[in-house]
Amino acid sequence: MSQYYLAVDIGASSGRHILGSVRDGRMVLEEVYRFPNGMKKMNGQLCWDLDELFGHIKAGMKKCRELGRIPISMGIDTWGVDFVLVDENGRAVGNAVGYRDGRTNGMDDEVYRIISQDRLYARTGIQKEIFNTVYQLMAVKKQHPEYFTQAKFLLMLPDYFHFLLTGVKKQEYTEATTSQLVNPYTKEWDLELIEMLGYPTEWFGPLSVPGTVVGNLTPQVQEEVGFNCQVVLPPTHDTASAVAAVPSNESDILYISSGTWSLMGTERMEADCSVESMKKNFTNEGGYGYRFRYLKNIMGLWMIQSVKKELTEAGEDYSFGELCEMASRETIPSVVACNDDCFLAPESMIRAVKDFCESSGQPVPQTAGQLAAVIYNSLARCYGETVEELEQVTGKRYRQIHIVGGGANADYLNRLTAKYTKRPVYAGPTEATAIGNLTAQMIRAGEYAGLTEAREAIFQSFEVKEYPVPAKE
Repeated sequence: MSQYYLAVDIGASSGRHILGSVRDGRMVLEEVYRFPNGMKKMNGQLCWDLDELFGHIKAGMKKCRELGRIPISMGIDTWGVDFVLVDENGRAVGNAVGYRDGRTNGMDDEVYRIISQDRLYARTGIQKEIFNTVYQLMAVKKQHPEYFTQAKFLLMLPDYFHFLLTGVKKQEYTEATTSQLVNPYTKEWDLELIEMLGYPTEWFGPLSVPGTVVGNLTPQVQEEVGFNCQVVLPPTHDTASAVAAVPSNESDILYISSGTWSLMGTERMEADCSVESMKKNFTNEGGYGYRFRYLKNIMGLWMIQSVKKELTEAGEDYSFGELCEMASRETIPSVVACNDDCFLAPESMIRAVKDFCESSGQPVPQTAGQLAAVIYNSLARCYGETVEELEQVTGKRYRQIHIVGGGANADYLNRLTAKYTKRPVYAGPTEATAIGNLTAQMIRAGEYAGLTEAREAIFQSFEVKEYPVPAKE
């Protein structure tokens, strides 16, 4: 009889509970629960509703019990950088402010008064994003200094939910690296840097790696969901889980973890904290087995998600597939700089795209199809530029690109990616984050001997569609 493992994969716009099992060496998935997510205004800030999210985590677990498929272990992954401060009783101190909130405006300058940007990169290898934890904590220090007295520990978001499930506080390595406060050589918190910045060093304990057992469910949670199981750390940063599920063991490939963000890069065993790497804005985030995810953050499907939402509110309700199809029939030549700050959290993404095109002297998109075409072509062009930069920095030639995550379903974007990067594209699996989460649990349980064997099984278990480089027009 197959054993079940539960991945709770929480994204910025939705979450899902996916049960995994192994049958004849292949991985089998079953989605049992899905729920919406999004930041809410609380006291004038964009925040995550921790109580609502934990309620959904437990509701999905109850669904497993109702189906009669009790997992032997479970783990939670989320996005990076966001955190919860907890007091000595384990209660949250303040709100869980989200990364799109504007509280970090100007906090980079405050950090650089203490340590320069190039020295910070040399110490951490993490690209500058204004929402990184290092800047969020500076915002707390400046705006709510009382929290520094009240709080006794810092837990990144998935660490916090694991704590609510087990009563055990563990800080997981891959998620921690997104904070820009981890030393890429020791693979532990850079306590000297943390102290230099004036953040309480007692908030930061030993880092745990994927596969570590956190503990059993608390008696209260057991009573509520109707069963007990172990909580096992996956790569709790969603991109780290997604990259673990890239269905290839070759060293000369690139990946794009395509979702709200597009994370494009390669795997390396050593970090590159050089000035050249910093200037090209590459990051060295932690991965499974202490691999480094050497990648660049690209704005990603957030842009088309935001446009779709606005169109729906205006009475034009298109699916993502329909937007892709409409875009493929357009000839508008305009492109935008996807990583421009104007696209991070605009009041209207449609207006932001139009304004960028107008201000840069390009044709302004007017229809839904034209808007989608501008966004998809802009993303693919950015992917092409990123391939060139990666090859310049690493000195390697990359033969192919694997796209994993929800964006693997974007047929038109995948075709454009092959066109702009001049590399064949292999799209799938779409549920890569949940698969990577489950993979860590399954390796821990002995279903697979290690990541190499697991990746071979993933390739055999899920559809991967090939997009060849198009012939020159």
